Amino acid sequence: MNGQRITEFSRDGYTFDVVDAGPIDGPPVVLLHGFPQRATSWASVSEILHAAGMRTLAPDQRGYSPRARPRSVRAYRISELVADAAALIDVIDQPVHVVGHDWGAMVGWGVAARHPNRVASLTAVSVGHPQAFTRALRTRKQAKRSWYMGLFSIPVLAERLLSDPDGRAQAALRKGGMTEEMLARYRSEIVEDGALTGGLNWYRALPLSMRDPRPATVVPTTLVWSTRDAALGRAQAEHSSEFVTGPYEFVVLEGASHWIPDERPQELAAAIIDRVRSVTPTT
Repeated sequence: MNGQRITEFSRDGYTFDVVDAGPIDGPPVVLLHGFPQRATSWASVSEILHAAGMRTLAPDQRGYSPRARPRSVRAYRISELVADAAALIDVIDQPVHVVGHDWGAMVGWGVAARHPNRVASLTAVSVGHPQAFTRALRTRKQAKRSWYMGLFSIPVLAERLLSDPDGRAQAALRKGGMTEEMLARYRSEIVEDGALTGGLNWYRALPLSMRDPRPATVVPTTLVWSTRDAALGRAQAEHSSEFVTGPYEFVVLEGASHWIPDERPQELAAAIIDRVRSVTPTT
């Protein structure tokens, strides 16, 4: 195990910032954020994991870290995002417990599938297995929920809409469960810091990733989904079990919005701790 704090790591000419905290000798838990957030979104969950004896490492991912913002949309393919997370695991130098929310969950599913020997467990939050999500996207219900993905793919227009503090886009984030504190953080860390285009490029690169293999997940896995998620329906969550061959648990948080790490940190942390301890009983 790496005995020093990891504040950054590099891959393919890019440098990624990392928030490394908690007992340095504890089981390493890699926390992957979603859109439109950064590593700070894990602050409340991390505190609880630290109290349970776990070390957390939360990177600002590609497009978000100031020194890792390539211009090419092609650079944001899922395979590149997964390779970034794998590079962090290389620095940690032991199998890790991966936790991902929103787009971070998509990366987590990919890391677990492609590097099962380096992932001790996976806790996916909100987003189910990629095959389950793709299947659900063909239905009217999920397609209706995912209308924004097409909007986010339009260059310039998406940036303009999402940058307007008084516009419909930020009003939609508020309606979907973001608090005023979260919106202020979004404006500071994403819009004002120049991370918005990088975050949107994850959506724009999605068609380039559709041909990537999406094998079943063999590592012990927990999926946490919330009933008031405006973007992700129950079908993509429930059918994820069909694509996990290892131990699996489906946790439903009644009444919670999409923003589970901010809104329900205690319950999410409990699910993570249960999954970690199922693999490491002495934790």
